[in-house]
Formats: sequence, C-alpha cells, structure tokens
Amino acid sequence: MNILIVSQYFYPENFRVNDLAVAFVERGHRVTVLTGIPNYPSGRFFEGYGLFGKSLESWRGIEIFRAPLCPRGSGRGIRLALNYLSFAAAASIIAVARLSRNFDVIFVHEPSPITVGIPAIVMKWLCRAPIFFWVLDLWPESVTATSSIKHPIVINILTQLTKRIYSHCHRLLVQSRGFIAHAKSMGVDEARIHYFPSWAEDLYLSEDLIVEDIPALPEGFRIIFAGNIGVAQSFPDLLDAAELLKHRADIQWIIVGDGRMQSWVGEEIERRGLQNTVHLMGRYPVEKMPAFFSQADILLVSLKKETIFASTIPGKIQSYLAFGKPILAMLDGEGARIVSEAGAGLTCPAENAQALANAAEELAAKSHAELETMGKRGRDYYEINFNRDLLFSKLEKWMQEELGNSGCAG
Repeated sequence: MNILIVSQYFYPENFRVNDLAVAFVERGHRVTVLTGIPNYPSGRFFEGYGLFGKSLESWRGIEIFRAPLCPRGSGRGIRLALNYLSFAAAASIIAVARLSRNFDVIFVHEPSPITVGIPAIVMKWLCRAPIFFWVLDLWPESVTATSSIKHPIVINILTQLTKRIYSHCHRLLVQSRGFIAHAKSMGVDEARIHYFPSWAEDLYLSEDLIVEDIPALPEGFRIIFAGNIGVAQSFPDLLDAAELLKHRADIQWIIVGDGRMQSWVGEEIERRGLQNTVHLMGRYPVEKMPAFFSQADILLVSLKKETIFASTIPGKIQSYLAFGKPILAMLDGEGARIVSEAGAGLTCPAENAQALANAAEELAAKSHAELETMGKRGRDYYEINFNRDLLFSKLEKWMQEELGNSGCAG
C-alpha cells in the first residue's frame, strides 16, 4: 500500500506514530508523512528546524513533508490556537501543491487537535483514498477539561467541527473502549468504530538494558512518574500525597519529564519543604526511560477527575506494563480498570491524595517477591492485549479490507 500519514507531530518529536510509520515501511509499504515543524513539548522549533528550512526530508525510508506553523510556545490560549490553525491551513496548502495523488490510504494521528483532520480531508478529495482516523484525544471534551474555554457557543462550534471531520472518515480507531460512546454520540456508525489501543516501544521490552548517562537517584523506595508535567496529571494531588508522607524519608517521589506545570511543581516542592522526598529530574529522551524505570520500585500514573480522562488509557500505562514494574495509579475509568484487571499494582480514585498516600505505603510494605509478581502479571497482560505486532497486523487487515471493499487496493 501507498500510505499517507497526517500528523501535526512526528519525528524528531516523540510520538508512537513514529513507530507505526517505521512498522509500515518494515512491512513493505510506501509511507509519506505530512506533518509540522517539530516544536513539542518545548514550544520552540527544534535545533536545525525553522520556517524556511527542511520542508522535505527522509527518515528511515519515510518521506516527510513539513508544513510551516506557529510554534506552540507555552501551550496556552491564543498561541496554542494559532499553532493548531496554522498547521491545518499550511498542511492543506502543502497537500494541494506538493503531494502525490496516488495514495491508497490516509492515516490520521490525532492526539490533539481535531483540526489535523482538515488536511486529511483535502487529500481525500484529491486522491479518493479512505481515511483511518486514530482518536487519541476527545474533542471538545479535552478542551474544556484542560483550559478555561467553557462558553457554550465555542463548545458547540468544536462539537460540530468534530462531527464533520468524523463524517469524512471511513473508519474511526479509538485508543480506549471508553471512547466508543463518544464516537457514537458524534454520529459515527458503530460498524465504523474499531478499538485500536497504543502499545509500548520496543525499548521497553528489551532484555539488554544498559543503565548509563542518568543521574544517581535517591536511596529508598522509589516511586517514579515519567511524562508530561501538566494540568491533566493532577500534580497538586500528587504533591499533597507526598506531603502526607513527608515523615517517610524512605519513600522517594521521582518526577522525570517536563511540561507547563514544571515551574509550579518546583516552587511547591520548595514551599512545602519536600526537597528530601520529591525530586524533579527534568526531561530526558525516551531512550533513557528504561534506565530510570529499572531503578524504580513502582511506576506512577495519574489523571484528573474528568469524564474524558476516565475514558482514556494514558499511553504510559502500556509502557509501564511492558517494562514489568508494578504500577501505582491515581485515576478513574479505563486506565484503572486495566491496572486492576492485570493485577499489576494498586489503584485509587482520581484526585484523592489520601488514598494515593495509603496505596504508596501499602506497596512500600510489600516484599520484593510480591512486587516482582505484580510486574510479571503486568507484562503478561501487555503481551495479550497490547502486543505491537498483533495490533499492527490488525490495522493492516482493516486497511486491506477497506481497499478491497472499494476495489482500489494498490
């Protein structure tokens, strides 16, 4: 197949769509990516990239077309809106002016924003190819959950936009079964909806782990959070839990990553006097994460108490399960269900600092053998439910079916 991937984010930005694109090439397909200038998560263009350079490049057999956009900056307000809209507009122009008309399938990667579907629809009109739309974030729910945008007129506009984009898609792929009800409420026929969860990169599955080039971690029972330090991750409650356990010098909370709340978290650590038990390590490339995970006793995941987040499976859950370490989860819904169903750790309700502190103490009291058993159960669950090759084969089959139905397989 000749596959076009439309994604506002792509290599060297760190998203699972990179792995998917490489897998398509490895399976003998031709892959082209229409994306933006890399600027996530820092909000600044990556070194070597800018508005007037590298509009076309090749990476691991993938042809990449980059559309100019307004960098996201702090990821708030007007600047973020401009980031979203500038990509949608510029990518649509690039689609018309520079892309082939011979694509068999268009695959859309949508962690946010929904507007990434606009250039995909333009390409659908040009080359008559079916759209597979991978929903990783719900709109307009994600907007209301993580911003101050609540006006009913704005929400209605976003809802209608989402419905219109979904209506152009031949198949809607949802990362969580909790998203199915949302898709149906947007007018998508259930027959066009497929459960397609995320997976873990191979580096989390490797047996050959080399621990190097990371700072020494504090001694004690290490609880590691890895990823975005943002509004959605409920950091006020994480810090409340750490403060409740401030007397437990043996329980160490280690945060690896960055995000819009990083400065606030640092200030709160100082204000609350948590410097001895809560540690901000900063951002590291994904290749370094296994080295951090290997030194953890527990891996931590958290989300705010919002309906949208209860429907979501945070991508780090697959990485945690694949690595085979016990999980401490402060969240509701699908994510909590998976951790509990796997027997891979302990869960507590979202935004419940006391319950999180209690669970942390309960895990800290367990033996090494008990923790190791939890981790193994998580790894086994991963292999059954989130195995990369099984998921990719399923996606490939759906694409072939769609092309067969339309009589345009290539």
